[in-house]
Amino acid sequence: MGGRSVLIREDPVLAEEADLTGRPRSSARRYRILAVTMAITDAGTFVAALALAWTIKNWMKPGGLTVRGFLVLIPVVQFAVFLSFRLYSPSRLSPAEEFRRVLGAVTMSISGLVILAFLFNARYSKLWLALAWSVALLLALVTRRAWHLWITRARASGRLSYRTLIIGANDEAVRLVETLRSRFRGFEVVGSVSTANDSEPMASVPRFGSIEELEDAIHAAGADCVFVASSAVTPNEMAKVIRAARLKELDVRVSANISNISASRLMVQPIGNTMALTLRPVRLSGLQAATKRIIDISGSLVALVLAMPAFGVIALAMMLSSAVPVFYRQERIGLEGPPFRMLKFRTMVVDAEGRADQLKHLNVAQGALIQLRNDPRITRVGKFLRRWSLDETPQLVNVLKGEMSLVGPRPPLPAEVAQYEDWHFERLEVLPGITGLWQVMRHGEMRFDEYVRLDLFYIENWSIALDLFIILKTIPHLLFRRGEY
Repeated sequence: MGGRSVLIREDPVLAEEADLTGRPRSSARRYRILAVTMAITDAGTFVAALALAWTIKNWMKPGGLTVRGFLVLIPVVQFAVFLSFRLYSPSRLSPAEEFRRVLGAVTMSISGLVILAFLFNARYSKLWLALAWSVALLLALVTRRAWHLWITRARASGRLSYRTLIIGANDEAVRLVETLRSRFRGFEVVGSVSTANDSEPMASVPRFGSIEELEDAIHAAGADCVFVASSAVTPNEMAKVIRAARLKELDVRVSANISNISASRLMVQPIGNTMALTLRPVRLSGLQAATKRIIDISGSLVALVLAMPAFGVIALAMMLSSAVPVFYRQERIGLEGPPFRMLKFRTMVVDAEGRADQLKHLNVAQGALIQLRNDPRITRVGKFLRRWSLDETPQLVNVLKGEMSLVGPRPPLPAEVAQYEDWHFERLEVLPGITGLWQVMRHGEMRFDEYVRLDLFYIENWSIALDLFIILKTIPHLLFRRGEY
């Protein structure tokens, strides 16, 4: 214990984070406290949603709802359902996966209340039920978003970062260290432990001996997580890692050497004494394709009806300001390669295409992507439309025609496709979309290859829940991420 106290005094991070027992405060403990707080927030949000739905319903249609003692059980039902969906492990869920689980958990919670109402002989209206589901889902997503903003700041400051020991020092371990060193991922790499398959120690992180000394290494590094580079360990070494982590009560994470795959497609399957990862195939065909098409048609029809007044105002403003044609049809490349005419509100002067070669020096994008900053061809009204992405709304007509989808890869220009590398063509395997991961997940200026990787991730992991997640993420993106080129 004396040696450990010396180590804490020599390490300012450990000294700041140590509790009265001389041990560093565990990030796992902080996450447990966070989970309890999130559960309390969820319960309060759910009760508030039902009360708000009851108030709105009574305002629209008084009567028809009998409140009985079963309402006391609402937080219990909600907590049990959310816990069964494993929604209190925020460090282990991607945003899309959490959205899918919240959607399912809210639906199951409302279904549980319907069963309770039947058992307690309580009356309720269908209107209240619909309002309760909608409001509960909305509030759950909003509060989850608020929590994740807090978690991101806590990770950036180091308060919710696992002190992580890397097992292995091969190429995979080097890539693992580079990935985990982003301050927003919630991991602080404090060192590595060598294995029999290592080529040479990693220069970028301190080494804490070999895997034979793993328990001492965990103690010396003050680690509360070990991350295994799977290709660097033998089965016998993995058994030693599991035993040491069990004795030290630490999380063990193992890299799977699988990229661009959503966790929802993976299933752990024991085969004999070996654990295998089963990768569920994704096919956009049959019932799923029909469901996606129904969502596209219904969503675009509703959006067009709601947008009609705005369309009239935009058309009038364009005609009064610049007397250019209101709509612009641009050739884009669609599913599997054939071109189609994408409809947009015109935001540039009439001879814009003829002046393109003169403005190549303004292109701020890399690779095949063409993106001009401070483009002088954009009209005054066009700048406003682009700022709020209103110029894209006529593409809802392309969706109705089956040339585009609400969600999908960005539709490329023929000039962009002419510069594609072989692997870039994979993004043409599905219908292009009005919005997609390339819009809601980008941070600042991205290279073209990063756009393509987001598109390929979407193609590899498509689901109805992922489409709904992207659509809902697009709304705040349009409201708060302004300044489109």
